[in-house]
Amino acid sequence: MEQFHSTEAVLTAIRELARAHGRDIEVSHDIGADQTSRRSATGVGVTTDPDGSLPHEAYVDFTEGSPRISVHLYPDDDALITIETVDCPDVARDDVPAFLRSVLGGLAYVKGRRFPPGYRFIVPLPGDRTHKEYMPMITLTPWLSSKVR
Repeated sequence: MEQFHSTEAVLTAIRELARAHGRDIEVSHDIGADQTSRRSATGVGVTTDPDGSLPHEAYVDFTEGSPRISVHLYPDDDALITIETVDCPDVARDDVPAFLRSVLGGLAYVKGRRFPPGYRFIVPLPGDRTHKEYMPMITLTPWLSSKVR
């Protein structure tokens, strides 16, 4: 598994994935303790990271094509990825490119159950791992419906 030591390194990998899959992206940055939305790993009044750098948060939106994807990279080494209507919180920063590669490459799928009724959005990750998110039936979009197994 690749390790990404900064938000910018992950953004570079996301840009390469978008280019490889013919997708356009828009990126916005929030840099600095007064700009970032969440600083759970630091104490009160701390404005820099332990290495002396400023916290860097980024929001990536895939603007065209299907599925609709947005990525919110937090300075605390995790991300919130939204695929269509499914929020996938707490994805490790190092897993973000692999997660997007699985979704854009057609490996992600939706698994349905009869009892109790419901669906799970499942994204395979390297190392024989998966990321699973529960989703109500009402949130199925045409793209998600096409991925039901």
